[in-house]
Amino acid sequence: MKAFRLSSVALAVSLGIAAQAPALASDKLATLKQFKVATTDLNIPVVPQEGKNADAIRANLKRVKLPPGFKIDLFAIVPDARHMAVAPSTNMLFVGTRKTTVWAVTDRNSDGVADEVKSFAPSLKFTNPNAVCWTRDGFLVVVEHNRVLNFPAAEFFYEGPDVAVIEVVPQGRLIPVEEESFNHGARTCRIGPDKKLYVTLGQPFNVQPRGKIDLYEKTGIGGIIRLDPFDGSGREVFAKGGRNSVGMDFNPKDGTLWWTDNQVDGLGDDVPPGELNRSTKAGEHFGFPYWNGKFKVAGSPAAPDLKDMPEPKGAIFPQVEFPAHQAQLGMAFYTGNKFPAKYRGGVFVASHGSWNRTKPSGAEVQFVPINADGTAGKMEVFASGFLDPETGLYRGRPVDIAVMKDGSILVSDDFAGAIYRISYAQ
Repeated sequence: MKAFRLSSVALAVSLGIAAQAPALASDKLATLKQFKVATTDLNIPVVPQEGKNADAIRANLKRVKLPPGFKIDLFAIVPDARHMAVAPSTNMLFVGTRKTTVWAVTDRNSDGVADEVKSFAPSLKFTNPNAVCWTRDGFLVVVEHNRVLNFPAAEFFYEGPDVAVIEVVPQGRLIPVEEESFNHGARTCRIGPDKKLYVTLGQPFNVQPRGKIDLYEKTGIGGIIRLDPFDGSGREVFAKGGRNSVGMDFNPKDGTLWWTDNQVDGLGDDVPPGELNRSTKAGEHFGFPYWNGKFKVAGSPAAPDLKDMPEPKGAIFPQVEFPAHQAQLGMAFYTGNKFPAKYRGGVFVASHGSWNRTKPSGAEVQFVPINADGTAGKMEVFASGFLDPETGLYRGRPVDIAVMKDGSILVSDDFAGAIYRISYAQ
């Protein structure tokens, strides 16, 4: 089945069927879509994995506090490491950034430490390729600020600078170009049980003005959209009423989609809360910009023009309200069997840490258990120590969580430029 999918898509790309929209200005993208060579330099520089920087990061990890039986180690030096996608068939992963690089990270000898880190598809120029995720048959999806690309069998054809590519959503077609912004432009993605591609689309304002609300709900900005991961067809808005989600995952037990959402700024150190939401069906509304958690934003000093906004009907409140301004980002359901029973089936969440609190908060990995009825239990801190309590300085800022096949979890850190591995031994 995988071979058929690959060969059929490759044929479609080579015939120009996969991209129905107008061709991009990028000559290299057009060349790679036809399986043609775009560069003559076959050597890709690698990121050094040892030296003073690696030693300093290992020293910082000694400050990290974990529950008994757990340990944390440096897995890889990965500059600007953001969201991660563990490869389905090889001992490697792909890592997005908010810059112009997607990283290919390989543990060639299967010792739990990466041996090689180098850029993926360097003949292409990415723009904020924060989101990386896999289809079930081994295609790597990369969602940029305003474009979606799909790479057949990326884990097997990543060694050289030229790779096969499918243009799922051309540049400027994910959101209206006039809504592009440097603010809240990092996307995240997942493939759902329905084989659709789910993409979070943060809205670019602290609180969008009244005149933008209808447009954003129609286009999915501020919420989550879903579409076909190969040709972009069937696009629809799946969830409305978010602000800026930078993390999501499906619960493998019931297929519900869970997602973090960052809160409004400028209303004080302790409000509004961060959110962990649960989507059970398409079309649900999660309250924003009227609500942020159970805090009413409409009419507040952050949104005085919304004082007469009607409350959205049937708005769904978060499963978990996190402490304000901790910036919960990536998350993952723990699907392994190596951690103690209390963690199995629960959610690990990366808290990036605050930027606008009087006293910094967050910069930790949090855990949320899932109850028998599929709802969330009480959040607890799982890994702390990335924020120095004496100086208030960050030594690391967790971004994303990924579950490895050996039952360990990976934590990316865009501040330190590293990925950590947390394992458990009785």
